[in-house]
Amino acid sequence: MVHAQFDPTARQALAAAAVEAKTRKDLTWQQIADAAELSPAFVTAAVLGQHALPAQSAVAVAALLGLDDDALLLQTVPTRGSIPGGVPTDPTIYRFYEMLQVYGTTLKALIHEQFGDGIISAINFKLDVRKVADPEGGERAVITLDGKYLPTKPF
Repeated sequence: MVHAQFDPTARQALAAAAVEAKTRKDLTWQQIADAAELSPAFVTAAVLGQHALPAQSAVAVAALLGLDDDALLLQTVPTRGSIPGGVPTDPTIYRFYEMLQVYGTTLKALIHEQFGDGIISAINFKLDVRKVADPEGGERAVITLDGKYLPTKPF
C-alpha cells in the first residue's frame, strides 16, 4: 500500500480485518501478544490502529491473523486517537469518560501535590488490565496506568 501510513482509513480497515480474523480464528489478544512477544495492551492498541509494531512483531501478528500483506502497514506510525469528537457513546468507553469527569480533578490535584506541576506521559507509558475476584462476589477489573512523570520546565 503506497502512502498507506498517511491514510487513517487504511489503518481503520486493517483494524476491522484484524478483529474479524481474530474472531474467525478464535484467538485471544493474549495469544496475539504472545506471537508479537509484546504486552497484550500494547499489541491490542497496535492492532486497533493506535501504535506501530516493530517489524518482527508485525510480521508475526500478520502471519497469525492471515494478513501477511498488511505486515508493513502494522509497522507504520498511525494517526492516534480512537474516539471521534464528542462524548463517547460506547458504554465501556463512556465509563472511562465518566470516571475522568468525576475523578479527573482529584487525580490532577493528587498528582500535582505529590509531583509538582507537570504531566503523566502517554508515550513513556504502560497499561495493564487484570481480572480479580471481588471479596463480595463476582469479579473486579484492575486497570493500571503507569506513565512517566514529566515536570513542566521553565524556558
